[in-house]
Amino acid sequence: MKDDVVIELKNAWKIFGTKADEAMQAIETAGIGKTEVLEQYGAVVGIADVSFNVRRGEIFCIMGLSGSGKSTLVRHVNRLIEPTSGEIWLLGQDVMKLSPSALREVRAKRIGMVFQHMALLPHRSVRDNVAYPLEIRGESKARRWNVSQHALGLVGLEGFEDRFPRELSGGMQQRVGLARALACDPDVLLMDEPFSALDPLIRRQLQDQFMALSEQLHKTTLFITHDLDEAIRLGTRIAIMKDGRIVQIGTPEEIVTNPADDYVRDFVQNISKLKLIYAHTIQVPIGDYVAAAGEDLSLSPRVSQDVDLDHLVDVAVTTNQPIVTTDEAGTEIGVVSKDRLLQGIKGGK
Repeated sequence: MKDDVVIELKNAWKIFGTKADEAMQAIETAGIGKTEVLEQYGAVVGIADVSFNVRRGEIFCIMGLSGSGKSTLVRHVNRLIEPTSGEIWLLGQDVMKLSPSALREVRAKRIGMVFQHMALLPHRSVRDNVAYPLEIRGESKARRWNVSQHALGLVGLEGFEDRFPRELSGGMQQRVGLARALACDPDVLLMDEPFSALDPLIRRQLQDQFMALSEQLHKTTLFITHDLDEAIRLGTRIAIMKDGRIVQIGTPEEIVTNPADDYVRDFVQNISKLKLIYAHTIQVPIGDYVAAAGEDLSLSPRVSQDVDLDHLVDVAVTTNQPIVTTDEAGTEIGVVSKDRLLQGIKGGK
């Protein structure tokens, strides 16, 4: 396990049913599929041969439709669900080899979980809800309150410490849940569709706040969502699931520009590419461009190769010249013609 890898799953399977072990053996020896597993063993494949890793500080989004296995998958990381087969590593530890007491320690101190339905304790104040995990750990009341106050400040809920959950909006309750997860200062956040039940405007505001917190706190996050727009907006990388399997893993740009199959292609076809694709993806090497076109580029505008299509469009409307791209040192390395720009907007290539 590399030093910068915080979470890693290797060939993980989960089969639900009384004959799960028999079904797993049949899968390994006879290569039967999900339908055959159900027909022959009355078992359901939850996740199938899943492998991926999450690097330190990364927001790794797992996206899929209902029933794709994404929520089952996230619960394997802290062994709320036991895998039928495979390896699970967390912070350099083999999770499957942890004793019950060691597993409880990891869950209490190193992992924070945020769910769609936060299950806040209705008879406790906001402050006490946030401090509850610390209370379970036996922390002093003074420390619990100090940590709770800091966590509530991070999510913008100063002044609501003594309110009760019923007095808060849905978005505010979700912030309490996030503050509760942050109160233990975990290394890893597991977030299972935390914003999906909220109104679009509130949802976007919480996404913005979460991205700002992530930038500030550098937490490693496994984020589950059924919304590709949300995954693209938040994710450093995205894994797309279907029928318990991971179909594709990549950056938002890679997912949009190079969908692995028709399933992914259907998801991304209506996604705006203006903020996702960058000049370095569509540029032509400057030597090749000059050799082919023989064009004088002295009057062309210069931009960084890391600007997105939205910025390139703004530059393109001010000139009839192709756009020259540069690297960090200012060296001219590529050219984006208007034809290449239009191709990029249409199809990412």
